[in-house]
Amino acid sequence: MFRPMRRYTQQLTHEEAVALLEKATSGVLALSGDEGYPYAVPISHVYADGKLYFHGTKTGHKVDAVTREPKASFCVVAQDEVVPERYTTYFRSAIAFGKIRILTDDAEKRQALVLLGRKYHPTDSAEGLTKAIDAEFPATCMMEMTIEHLTGKEAIELVKAKQK
Repeated sequence: MFRPMRRYTQQLTHEEAVALLEKATSGVLALSGDEGYPYAVPISHVYADGKLYFHGTKTGHKVDAVTREPKASFCVVAQDEVVPERYTTYFRSAIAFGKIRILTDDAEKRQALVLLGRKYHPTDSAEGLTKAIDAEFPATCMMEMTIEHLTGKEAIELVKAKQK
């Protein structure tokens, strides 16, 4: 169903691709937008147990797109070092494909918000996190993307450097 990577020698292991999702602080969520146009939006995320979680408001382009078509992809670029003299970049990236659903159960939504909050403010107290979540909970939409396919890739120069 999913294409094999053409430059398979540059493919990261599944564990390395997951590590990129865990480390990255943002990525680009790609959805099927209005009138068949792709809709790609930069967004913060958290990865947990084969799923990605995103937040936003309860209305808007993103929610409309997910409601219309749950298939999506999400891309992170964890490294992008420009090497001008070689006319290239030394990159590491990951792309996840899967289906998104809007979390309608309050307990699931709250748990996803806790995961997101812990990622972006790991030193906050439980009280502080609960207070922050409670303040925005009614207006917040949480989405869960179940990953069906995940690939990671790095520049050939990084592959060769590991082989030395």
